Amino acid sequence: MTLFGGIEGGGTKFVCAVGTGPGDIRAETRFPTTTPEETLQRAILFFKEQEKTHGNLAALGMASFGPIDPRSDSPTFGHVMATPKPGWSGADLVSMLKSAFDFPIGFDLDVNAAALAEWRWGALQNCNPAIYITVGTGIGGGIMVDRKLIHGLLHPEMGHVLLPHDRTADPFPGSCPFHGDCFEGLATGPAMEKRWGQKAETLPVNHPAWALEAHYISMALAGFIYTLSPERIVLGGGVMEQAQMFPMIRREVKAILNGYLQSDRILEHMEDYIVPTGLGGKAGVLGAIALAQQAS
Repeated sequence: MTLFGGIEGGGTKFVCAVGTGPGDIRAETRFPTTTPEETLQRAILFFKEQEKTHGNLAALGMASFGPIDPRSDSPTFGHVMATPKPGWSGADLVSMLKSAFDFPIGFDLDVNAAALAEWRWGALQNCNPAIYITVGTGIGGGIMVDRKLIHGLLHPEMGHVLLPHDRTADPFPGSCPFHGDCFEGLATGPAMEKRWGQKAETLPVNHPAWALEAHYISMALAGFIYTLSPERIVLGGGVMEQAQMFPMIRREVKAILNGYLQSDRILEHMEDYIVPTGLGGKAGVLGAIALAQQAS
């Protein structure tokens, strides 16, 4: 069987796997994100060791934290762009991988890869358009249209849209180093920790933090629904592991839309419209394997 490698390159950790899909992961490892050179060398060593055990890989996919340049015809293809992660701005990730392997390398944003995986194997199957959004350490979104991920000048930056911010109700200025109180600056896990003085996962379920969080997520989703008209939205990431969040978001999105969109899925079946990830925490690395399969 043709095997593929996948790298989910996160800002805090890397996950590497060898396999073909959700039911066939032959080997997996994870390690902290340090410098680009040290982290990529650990990944390269892992795949070379796995080739000794499982045979040659046909291709490798990398799903990286962003922003990145995913345009194959660009002189900065495969690079990390301006990022707050120290030492990573300008890192040429694809060239490092190509110097070690003589097979195709697929490359895209981590959340784009997760969207691809959810569309191929998870909760976004048979949906067009389809959106995957992660709400955790950062906020990002991937969009599938007509079996393809949307790109453009670079890639969608759904976490940096600007939202109405009532500073009387929420005086927190925001935590985004570029935009202050954009969606990401108001609603990530780190933003919640700065606003409330404790980690989001330690807040009780009835804490007002969760209603405010659901409010910001709902406003963003309403904008995406009006703009892109998706058939389904998947929400992943650590913040969405709170069981109370999905009912709150569904109710508020429906209230914001206020009957304007006459779709049964929104009016009658919201529980089937805004849904959790079907692949759980594996969406990113499985998306990297899907990128490898596309590249081969």
